[in-house]
Amino acid sequence: MDNKNVGVIGLGAMGLGIARSLLRSGFNVHACDVRAAVTEQFASEGGVACATPAAMAASCDVIITVVVNAEQTETVLFGEHGAVAALKPGSLIIGCATVAPTFAIELGQRLTEKGLLYLDAPISGGAAKAAAGQMTMMTSGPAEVYAKADAVLNGMAGKVYRLGDVHGLGSKVKIINQLLAGVHIAASAEAMALGLREGVDADALYEVITNSAGNSWMFENRVPHILKADYTPLSAVDIFVKDLGLVLDTARASKFPLPLSSTAHQMFMQASTAGFGREDDSAVIKIFPGITLPGAKAAND
Repeated sequence: MDNKNVGVIGLGAMGLGIARSLLRSGFNVHACDVRAAVTEQFASEGGVACATPAAMAASCDVIITVVVNAEQTETVLFGEHGAVAALKPGSLIIGCATVAPTFAIELGQRLTEKGLLYLDAPISGGAAKAAAGQMTMMTSGPAEVYAKADAVLNGMAGKVYRLGDVHGLGSKVKIINQLLAGVHIAASAEAMALGLREGVDADALYEVITNSAGNSWMFENRVPHILKADYTPLSAVDIFVKDLGLVLDTARASKFPLPLSSTAHQMFMQASTAGFGREDDSAVIKIFPGITLPGAKAAND
């Protein structure tokens, strides 16, 4: 791409890593976040702080939205001071939020009608891979979009999957990934809770499972949070309330049964209702009685 000005809306755990990765790749990165202190910090690292998405759009013809959900995506693009009204025709929006495939399809249509390009591009890999520029992107969109997006995608991700030329395919693959991620976290919590109830040494149990057939990436990654009783959110319980809800909504539209997803969703819902919604998603273990790790708090305490 000729224009090296790129905008990132949303400097959370993933968005900040993306913005920094693009800086290292030689882009002039403009950033916008509801937290002014975060954008000011990024500006001190060499970025450009923007007060609103619209202000960003005046300088950038590629904008990456790294927000939580469809509602926030709608706000930063079409709300007051949203980016869309200020973007030049032919500009590109790369949407990284986990949203319903139907929303991604409709958003692509709306942006196309305004003369803008859209790449359906949800992300995975966590804050560490985002910071290293090594996250995974599940993308879909018309061929002409990639010609404008390639350099940016290469600067922010390690793996970019091209899943088709229609919007929504990237989001479909992402929610299937979230189905597995949510079920694996819930199953990991259930396994650890049973081990603790039965008096098994928690560290020994973790060591055995991570070297046995029962291991999963989520077990290996999330159980250390439980062992440390540290539920500082990297990905929160409420994220999986949302994401598994999207999974179930998508399946419900075609009357497709998802019994494991339904159970996992109820577990995250129970944890959220008990007051743990903003804690790390591994805090779903707190719905089980008798959790006795130091610092852990069961839902019935």
